[in-house]
Amino acid sequence: MITVYLSWQEPGGISGDSPLEEKISFLFWFLQSYTDLWKMISSSAYGSNTWELLVTVDHQCEEEQKEFTLRVTGDLHVGGVMLKLVEQIKVSQDWSDYALWWEQKKCWLLKTHWTLDKCGVQADAKLLFTTQHKMLRLRLPNMKTVRLKVSFSSVVFKAVSDICKILNIRRSEELSLLKQSEDTLRKKKKKDKNSKEVVTEDILNLCNSPTSSGLSASPGLYSKTMTPTYDPISGTPASSTITWFSDSPLTEQNCSILAFSHPNCSPETLAEMYQPRTLADKAKLNAGWLDSSRSLMEQGILEDDQLLLRFKYYTFFDLNPKYDAVRINQIYEQARWAILLEEIDCTEEEMLIFAALQYHVSKLSSSSETQDFTNESEVDEVEAALSNLEVTLEGGKSSNILEDITDIPKLADYLRLVRPRRLSIKTIKPYWFVFKDTSISYFKNKESGQGEPIEKLNLKGCEVVPDVNVAAKKFGIKLLIPVAAGMNEVYLRCDNENQYARWMAASVLASKGKTMADSSYHPEVHKILSFLKMKNWTMSPQAASDPESIDMKPECFVSLRYTKKYKSKQLAARILEAHQNVSQMPLVEAKLRFIQAWQSLPEFVGCGFLFRFKGSKKEDVLGVSYNRLIRIDIATGDPITTWRFSTMKQWNVNWEIRQVGIEFDHNVSVAFTCLSADCKIIHEHIGGYIFLSTRSKDHNESLDEELFHKLTGGQE
Repeated sequence: MITVYLSWQEPGGISGDSPLEEKISFLFWFLQSYTDLWKMISSSAYGSNTWELLVTVDHQCEEEQKEFTLRVTGDLHVGGVMLKLVEQIKVSQDWSDYALWWEQKKCWLLKTHWTLDKCGVQADAKLLFTTQHKMLRLRLPNMKTVRLKVSFSSVVFKAVSDICKILNIRRSEELSLLKQSEDTLRKKKKKDKNSKEVVTEDILNLCNSPTSSGLSASPGLYSKTMTPTYDPISGTPASSTITWFSDSPLTEQNCSILAFSHPNCSPETLAEMYQPRTLADKAKLNAGWLDSSRSLMEQGILEDDQLLLRFKYYTFFDLNPKYDAVRINQIYEQARWAILLEEIDCTEEEMLIFAALQYHVSKLSSSSETQDFTNESEVDEVEAALSNLEVTLEGGKSSNILEDITDIPKLADYLRLVRPRRLSIKTIKPYWFVFKDTSISYFKNKESGQGEPIEKLNLKGCEVVPDVNVAAKKFGIKLLIPVAAGMNEVYLRCDNENQYARWMAASVLASKGKTMADSSYHPEVHKILSFLKMKNWTMSPQAASDPESIDMKPECFVSLRYTKKYKSKQLAARILEAHQNVSQMPLVEAKLRFIQAWQSLPEFVGCGFLFRFKGSKKEDVLGVSYNRLIRIDIATGDPITTWRFSTMKQWNVNWEIRQVGIEFDHNVSVAFTCLSADCKIIHEHIGGYIFLSTRSKDHNESLDEELFHKLTGGQE
């Protein structure tokens, strides 16, 4: 104990009668001396500038101590704190996967070379010493649940990449993690409450993979030119589909769990699942996307929580049946459930096509003959390139018919122009139409085609919507052309399927700024014709009495709207009629046709969000697609305005008022506030699609992760 006596009579001559200024100066001198003395005493007793830091250890030994108090200094680095902590714990185990989590700040202290002062850690901080990899339950698009270890400290973009390596899914950048909406969870709780029997969920446990164990996964990409991996059990060369990622635990298990569709759920189960009824309900489904630039722990995800693994960006790059069995099946399943739960609308004719394809896939998946991946007749890309080179060297003609084209092709034909008038009266007149570059011009007749057109329509940036009813021989194209006041509607009627396919394909390419000289024109025509052929089935009186219809449960293949509209036998007969046109398709082709038909739907946008324009009181839906933004009327579902990413100059977010602002060419700018989700989610969707548009096969599967975060991260 130190006692200090203070007297006003000092050698310096200060006394009780001294002036006030001298007394104050003396007091400051005394306090400074006392502070220096205390520092010297405390330094000798405890060391310089030390303080106590409370750390909780998350380990499995219940009988061992959980909380530790460390005496540290501000210049001690994070790695030193972890070393001191492990020395105090005195539990023999592997601590390599452990790291410090700062609870108050919701952040990981992963930069072990940083000092506590640089991290901002002070005496009031409460740290948790816990594992970076934790168990997580993931609901896949095919409604199967897998349980695996995932990095809770890596950003979600990296965590999803590791998950996809475990599940054998290429192109992980197309997927992300989604939290279930409150409406979905409420319906599930209500269902569990009403259920008398406890249903045990079948969970696939994949927690023994290298990535799941907290180790860094090797790239493991299966090279098409390397020696194939051998199956560890049978010793035979493993299929290239299964071994795309050599460190995936699926190489040691039955890959059919994820690569093949399994029996459809019962109609009762389908009826109990959440189905959005309005555009607003559908927009709310996208509110739960996790931030790709932050970790799971930072976003409140706890160990053994359940998340949805879903395709977030609907731009499926380089789908190859030889290597993407799991990926194709999961895309198919996500599309299938979107149709069944009416997350996307379709006509009755389209619903029957989807039902027929589902029935066909279900039949083939239950057959043992389809379980061999190696039977696929796909040609390897390297072999195709060598074959093309061989033909060229022999003086033959290459299969690419567009290589020698120097002039841009054009279409010219008689079409009927339909213009909606007031009181719902339509005028339908035939005109001579000429399609060149990205524009359509129409004339009174063929003879006047060399003069000035009646009107020229520039399709770049427009919306192209099919208006087709094959049974009624109606082949229409709906063009929504952007103008200053919104969208100008133009309807074109074609005479037959071939004419429709050519003009529709040209219109789709023109909307993207491409001409018919583009290599994708003829494949687009073929795809449209194939889809029309699937719709054009013949009525078969024997279909209703077909023995196959006895075992079919048609309610499993259509949405509830149609099960209420038709009897089971009627549905079965109509599905079997539609099935006649797809019955010869191989399994993978049927899935790909389903995906293409899903993407061809007029309502197919991608993700939608409820938003309000700056200065407007009206709510609308903003659809974010792979190449454009679409403003959709919330009442009617009709597109109002379209903005192409190709015309976008810049976009930014005002993080204080949570408002997104976008500038386009021709001095067009928009600003809006998102009502159904955080503005960061929309910002990430826009940046993500722009990032995905930069992908190329020449990059050898590598991704510029830094560019992704630059485009999607934002500046909060």
